[in-house]
Amino acid sequence: MEDEVEKRVDAELNRRLSQPRLKDKDLFEVVEEVFDRRTVLGVMELRRRRCIKVLKGVVSAGKEARVYWAKGFSGEDLAVKIYLTVTAEFRKSIWRYIRGDPRYEWIGKLPRHKLMAVWARKEFSNLKRMYEAGVEVPQPCCVYQNILVMRFIGRDGVRAPLLKEAVEHGLLDTSEYEEVFWRIVDNVKKMYRGAGLVHGDLSEYNVMLWEGRTYIIDVSQAVRLDHPNAHEFLRRDLGNLVRFFGDELGVSVPTVDELIREVTEE
Repeated sequence: MEDEVEKRVDAELNRRLSQPRLKDKDLFEVVEEVFDRRTVLGVMELRRRRCIKVLKGVVSAGKEARVYWAKGFSGEDLAVKIYLTVTAEFRKSIWRYIRGDPRYEWIGKLPRHKLMAVWARKEFSNLKRMYEAGVEVPQPCCVYQNILVMRFIGRDGVRAPLLKEAVEHGLLDTSEYEEVFWRIVDNVKKMYRGAGLVHGDLSEYNVMLWEGRTYIIDVSQAVRLDHPNAHEFLRRDLGNLVRFFGDELGVSVPTVDELIREVTEE
């Protein structure tokens, strides 16, 4: 049965690539060997849906996913996150976030490509809930299989700096540290109260600074408030903020317990 599926995928890929309007050069400015058949077909489907027009170069690369700069049909800049690899470490790490969450407990034993697709859809869902609650996150556009499309944070294919990078390279004045800290706390508050979510992995490595805003990124692992570990994850998120701004940057910040009360209104 699996062989028949693979044959059908091959046949469909060959058919679509043979059509002049869908040749690689029309859609892919950069084609990498990491793209398997499903991913190529997925990108083509997103073009058919008029979600992306052309896929450009790599913006960032991680162990499980890569982010590409893309253009939409109105000329808008887009970020395309493609989950490419499911490592044993990845499978193990996601259990912290899906164990106890009835929406996703069933995904742990899925085949590789299906697990990537569900994880991409989970991130899209979390982004949508956060965006609608007023959290500063990239605006989600569409999702298909293992591919997530959102608005690009940056300019001309150069992504906005991470908080860590902005501090290290002097892009952020020391007088601005406290304001940035409270903007992030405000986003955590909106995430908790408005979206009913906890980020679960918040740190100086997944906050982008751009045009006066503090964009929260990488939200696939975010959990609902009824998740059994939601409070633990919130404490860890806020602890990371206190460590970075308080211990490393010397900003006068509240304690973690005080911030928890600030966020949850307890």
